[in-house]
Amino acid sequence: MSSKTDNNTVMNPHPIILAIDPGSIKMGWAIIKAGTGNPELVAMGTLLLSSYKDIYQRLEKIHTTVGELIRIHKPATFAIEAPFYGKNVQSMLKLGRAQGVAIAAAMQHAIGVTEYSPKKVKQSVTGNGNASKEQVWKMLQQIFTIEQSPKYFDASDALAVALCHHYQSRFLPGRKKVMKNWEEFLSKNEDRIVKTRPASKK
Repeated sequence: MSSKTDNNTVMNPHPIILAIDPGSIKMGWAIIKAGTGNPELVAMGTLLLSSYKDIYQRLEKIHTTVGELIRIHKPATFAIEAPFYGKNVQSMLKLGRAQGVAIAAAMQHAIGVTEYSPKKVKQSVTGNGNASKEQVWKMLQQIFTIEQSPKYFDASDALAVALCHHYQSRFLPGRKKVMKNWEEFLSKNEDRIVKTRPASKK
């Protein structure tokens, strides 16, 4: 991550995070405003690319869309889900191209890029690296207080990437030190504690 982006992130009390769930057919995107407490959802959506028959048209649309999101929302950081390794070589190639174009758009605007594996994203959001998309979305609904479900999980996947980046950024050097133990973590993160009522006695 560039020093320019690092300085902006530290100085801005509410940095904007742009996250992308790359794809050559559908690209999910999400923008959140980070802060000292819970982050705030700014916008999220899915770019549909199936109407573009030519792969290069799709890549151009991805690059243009990411650039527009950056110009409109002026994010301080950019997070993207890294491609998972599958057996279909052609699918991997298309996904890698889509990711590369999105990253290039961010770098063109001098924004630092951070990649996260799907397992890391799920682990950060739900505590389970093998959680389903439905489980991830349920957790996101609670954190961001969202009632309406997205039409495509690509958007919620991007939101999960943004939240993962927010959580990870809180422990980077110069922002917040890593806690030494569980008690210290709880004392400094009371906003993330879910309180339950004691069971009634019969």
